[in-house]
Amino acid sequence: MIGPSRRSWTRAAPFGGRRSSESSRRPGAQHPPGRHLPPSLSVRTLAAQVFLLQVLIVLVLIAAAVAALVVQGRYEAEQGAKNRCLAVAEGFAHPPGTAAALMSPDPTARLQAAAEAARRQSGVDFITVLSKDGVRLTDPRPELIGTKAEGVARAAAGETFTETFHGEPTDAVRAVVPVRDGDGRVVGMVSAGIQFDTLGQVLYDQVPMMLVVAAGALSLATVGTALVSSRLRRQTHGLGPAEMTRMFEHHDAVLHAVREGVLIVGGDGRLMLANDEARRLLDLPEGADQRPVTELGLSPRLTRLLGSGEPVSDELLPAGERLLAVNTRLTEPFGGAPGVVATFRDTTELRALSGQAEEARGRLTLLYEAGVRIGTTLDIRRTAEELAEVAVPRMADFVTVELLDSVLRGEEPTGAVRRMRRTALSGRQSGHPLQPVGDLIQFVVADTPMVAALHRGKAVRVADLNSAHDWRAHDPEGAQQALEYGIHSLITVSLRARGVVLGMVNFWRGEGSPPFEEEDVAVAEELVARAAVAIDNARRYAREHAMAVTLQRSLLPRDVPEQDALEIAWRYLPAQAGVGGDWFDVIPLPGFRVALVVGDIVGHGLHAAVTMGRLRTAVLNFASLDIAPDELLGHLDEMVTMLDTRTANGDSDDAPVTGATCLYAIYDPVGGRCALSRAGHLAPAVVDPDGRVTFPDLPLSPPLGVGGHPFEVGELDLPEGSRLVLFTDGLIEDRGSDIDEGLHRLRSAVVGADRTPEETCRAVMESMMHGRPSDDVALLVARTRLLDPSRVATWDVPSDVMAVSRIRTEVSRRLDDWGLEESSFTTELILSELLTNAIRYGAPPVRVRLLLGRTLVLEVSDGSNTSPRLRRAATTDEGGRGLFLVSQFADRWGTRYAATGKVIWAEQILGRTHEPDPTALIDELAW
Repeated sequence: MIGPSRRSWTRAAPFGGRRSSESSRRPGAQHPPGRHLPPSLSVRTLAAQVFLLQVLIVLVLIAAAVAALVVQGRYEAEQGAKNRCLAVAEGFAHPPGTAAALMSPDPTARLQAAAEAARRQSGVDFITVLSKDGVRLTDPRPELIGTKAEGVARAAAGETFTETFHGEPTDAVRAVVPVRDGDGRVVGMVSAGIQFDTLGQVLYDQVPMMLVVAAGALSLATVGTALVSSRLRRQTHGLGPAEMTRMFEHHDAVLHAVREGVLIVGGDGRLMLANDEARRLLDLPEGADQRPVTELGLSPRLTRLLGSGEPVSDELLPAGERLLAVNTRLTEPFGGAPGVVATFRDTTELRALSGQAEEARGRLTLLYEAGVRIGTTLDIRRTAEELAEVAVPRMADFVTVELLDSVLRGEEPTGAVRRMRRTALSGRQSGHPLQPVGDLIQFVVADTPMVAALHRGKAVRVADLNSAHDWRAHDPEGAQQALEYGIHSLITVSLRARGVVLGMVNFWRGEGSPPFEEEDVAVAEELVARAAVAIDNARRYAREHAMAVTLQRSLLPRDVPEQDALEIAWRYLPAQAGVGGDWFDVIPLPGFRVALVVGDIVGHGLHAAVTMGRLRTAVLNFASLDIAPDELLGHLDEMVTMLDTRTANGDSDDAPVTGATCLYAIYDPVGGRCALSRAGHLAPAVVDPDGRVTFPDLPLSPPLGVGGHPFEVGELDLPEGSRLVLFTDGLIEDRGSDIDEGLHRLRSAVVGADRTPEETCRAVMESMMHGRPSDDVALLVARTRLLDPSRVATWDVPSDVMAVSRIRTEVSRRLDDWGLEESSFTTELILSELLTNAIRYGAPPVRVRLLLGRTLVLEVSDGSNTSPRLRRAATTDEGGRGLFLVSQFADRWGTRYAATGKVIWAEQILGRTHEPDPTALIDELAW
């Protein structure tokens, strides 16, 4: 039975009568079970809850006030201590006698007594005089004299400062002031301070007063709260909030909201209460309250049952055209007045509703399964198949799904919705006449159910296809075959997402199944709506994935550039979840050197691919400056920090770049030297010509964007035929194994001599990659070559312009030996200009190096860091046109900086004579 609790019935008359409490007050009155305390003392009462809440608030406020006073007192004490220490330190440091004493042979003897006297007069805990090296010359504790103080370097540099010091010999607030001589030079320092114990004692003296004030405030607040709660308890009679609300809500619910008839009959046989449902079921007359049940026109059996007070359960009794299930119980054993409570349920409606509920339960189960089974993948065709499989056979005997071709390709849906491709078909029987998957479905006739569903945007139900002539008009022959097969009912629904048509879904019922009803239309629309969201998500994913793959492929190198220093092979595998940010690059540098780059961007998707492209472009640009690996990573780190700062300050939802890793290596084939620098990236594997594998211990810097740490360079000497294996962490890390296991497997895959880079890549992929990886994988293998020493010529040049002619002659002779007589004139001209500038404006040592590979490279180095620049000379200038001539006769030229000095290089392509621009040359010479 639904109604007030036992306590509510005893405290208020639910029929509108007077509350009777005399019986509970007389001697020997019985309390309901479970009641041991007066309601005023129960925590569940409203008065007690208000009292506890107010006390809690007062306690929190007092605690916060005390804490604030303590913090403020400590802060003021520290600030006052700093000011006092600074004044004392400056007063002792600034007199001229202090500087003179510090420069005397025995400063301790002259200053110890004065420092102690000043300490006692000023009230600080210590005054210490320090040498300019930080060694204590005086101190209150003599055993510390001669020891070195910590953290005074700023004062030694001439800065006055105060601080909170933590360390030996004690924690204190101190001020350090430099002592200067007459010339302003720092000759020592004076430190004055107050220990934390002294500050704490001052603060502790104030705590008792704070506690007394807090206790007084708490007492006053508690007394006031108790008075308020006492008045509230008298007004609410000790009831709790839930009981007060429930006492009235249950009464109204029983009268009006309960879908079960309720009658309460008093001990005298009169009707005390009848709710709305009881009046409807029993057809009670107006004014039935307080009338005897014998005068209400009830059936004799029901009248006897209510008058006798006999308890019954679910007894079926007729009441007019209804069959009621009746339950009766006595009220007196439960604390109420003598009487009977009867409840009634209309079993006729319940039986009808139970059948409807069973059907509704089946539809809800179908929709639940659809939510679980539809959209398990991001494949458009599979999602359409899942829709058809879920609906057969519980919803329909056959289901067909047609989608637009643009949707199947992952593109935005077009307006041409009358041409669709059958994508899925599911049926409980074979041999049906419906068109197979892959056929083009055209909606030509305007009045068919399919076209109507497309135009209306709602489902169209055809209960009997035999009488639907408009359906037959589209394909009379196919319609006749379907009818002969037994298909007789149809629901067609347009598949829409975001208001755009993606396709069409048709539900068919055949022989042995009832026609579709209106309730089936709502289920069909709900099924299609859920599938439409899943298909649209799959379409968007397919489009984004295709865009990301296209973008990533366009950003990654399509092929390695031509160069003679390294034999290159590479592999790239995208992650199973989609494209990511792993990347690599091979960049030819001047002097036949080659830069190798491998990087990893955090995350996956289009943002990671775009970020990868930005970083790769940045590396290409920085590499064109021909700078060292550590310097390049420093510039890249600054760029990542700038990008993250803009992302954090803007409204973009883009993920930060911080955490990206990169390894940058430069290989020089002249000496076989490789310089590497890495930002959070794994070290490469090195395979020597004999096939032995090592993982060199190279300096490791934090990932890009972290900042605060310099990048370092490690160097390797690689004999000819060595293999350098660069990779990203996706190659060696996965959820099933740690990094050590991955490195061990990589070592086993690349070990062995006489393997080409291509063979090495193939072996690594076959042994370590099984299926699509969980993370992107970038692998770059380079086998080293050395430039033939006979193709390298080097000359050390004295700082004398007269040596230019001799070096020019020797260079010309070497070109003749190499069979490059046609390049002699251009090379001599370039050499004369560069070498003359190096001798005149540079610094020793000056060196000339000539390299012969697929091109001819001339390098002139000197010890100066000043870089020349191309400019237009004025008419009054005697020189200034040399670099212009070099730029006209060389195919490429530039400058790179070494650890000491710089190198100016010029490159010429062999096999052709470079013809300068005659107009520009004449204009320049005309100046």
